[in-house]
Amino acid sequence: MKHSRGRVLDITTLADLDRRLAAGARSLAGWRVLGLDLTARGPALLERSLAQSLFLGCEFADGDDEAVRRAGGVVLHDIPGIPVDPYRASLYAPRDLYDAPRYADSLDARAYAWSRSGGNHEEALAQALHDHHVDEALEAWVSGRAVVGVMGGHALERGTEGYADAARLGHSLGRRLTVATGGGPGAMEAANLGAFVPDGLDEALATLAAVPSFRPDVGAWARAGFEVVDRVGGAGRESLGIPTWHYGHEPPNVLATAVAKFFRNAPREAVLLEVCDAGIVFLPGAGGTVQEVFQDACENYYADASAVAPMVLVGRRHWTEDLPAWPLLQALARGRPMEPHVHLVDSVEEAAELVVDVVSRRDAG
Repeated sequence: MKHSRGRVLDITTLADLDRRLAAGARSLAGWRVLGLDLTARGPALLERSLAQSLFLGCEFADGDDEAVRRAGGVVLHDIPGIPVDPYRASLYAPRDLYDAPRYADSLDARAYAWSRSGGNHEEALAQALHDHHVDEALEAWVSGRAVVGVMGGHALERGTEGYADAARLGHSLGRRLTVATGGGPGAMEAANLGAFVPDGLDEALATLAAVPSFRPDVGAWARAGFEVVDRVGGAGRESLGIPTWHYGHEPPNVLATAVAKFFRNAPREAVLLEVCDAGIVFLPGAGGTVQEVFQDACENYYADASAVAPMVLVGRRHWTEDLPAWPLLQALARGRPMEPHVHLVDSVEEAAELVVDVVSRRDAG
C-alpha cells in the first residue's frame, strides 16, 4: 500500500467527465479515466493538456488513442480474455465474487482457474494492474478507520468451540474497531462473522454449523453464509477480508462486507499486516499463522516506538508447547520498543479487552 503525493482524481462516469470539462478544466494531470466510452469525447480531450493523465480500459474513436498518447497521456486498453477488471476502482463485495448459482461458474472460481493457467505477459500485466488498483481501493477504504487484525487457521470448522471463540472475539472487537482478516474460511470467517452480526450471534453460529466446511461443496457453504448476511441485512457491521487467488482452493468467506482480493500473495500478506494499525490478535494456527506472527514481529522490531502495534497471541499451550513461537517472540522483543506490546493470553475475552484498552488509551492520549 503506497501513499502518493499530489492530486489523483478517478473519473468513472461520462457525466462526471463532462461536468469537469464544462467547468473549465484545462489540464488533466493526475486524472485517471476508468472504463469509459470516449468515442465522442476525443476533440474535447485533445483541447486540454493531457500530460500525466491516465486512461484505463477506455474506448476511443479511430486514431484518438494515439493522439492522446502523443499529447502526453497514457492509454492502456482492455486486455481480452481475462475474467476480472484490471482497472476496478473499488473493493469487491462478496456477491461480486459469488455471482453465479454454481460456484464453478462464479467470478471467484473463474479468476482462480485463469490465474493457474500459465498465461502470457499480457495476463501477467493484467494481474499486476488488478492488484495495484485493489491496493489503491483498499487504501481509500481503510482511511479513517481503526483496523484490528484477527489471524488464525483456515481449517477450523463451523460448529466447533474454536470457531465460536473466534466469532466471539470478532464480535467484541467489532463493537469498537474494524475487524480485518485474511478473508478465507475457518477462524478468518468466524472473526468476520462476529464482527458483522450485531446481535443474535448464537443463531448465526447455528445456521452456519449446518454446513461445517467448504468441502465438498463451496456453493452450499457460501449459501449458508449468505443466509446469515440476508437475515442481518443493513444492520450488519462492516469488516474487511483480504484473501488471495494464490490460495484459490480456499474460497473467500461471505461475512466480510468488503473484500480486497489479490492475485499475488506476497504483497497481500504485507498489506494485510500494514492496515492493522490497532494491532493483531493471533489465534491458534499452523504454518500460515506462524508466518504472519513473525512477519508482524519483524515490522514491529524495526518500527519507531510510536508505530509499534499490539501483538496478542491467544492460547498459552498452543504457542508455548504445540508450536512454541512465544519464547522466540519474547526473546526477539526483549529490550526493544515492541517488548511491552507483545502479549500471550488464554482467552479471546482477554485478547479483546487488551486490544480495546490499548486503543482507548492511545486515542485518549
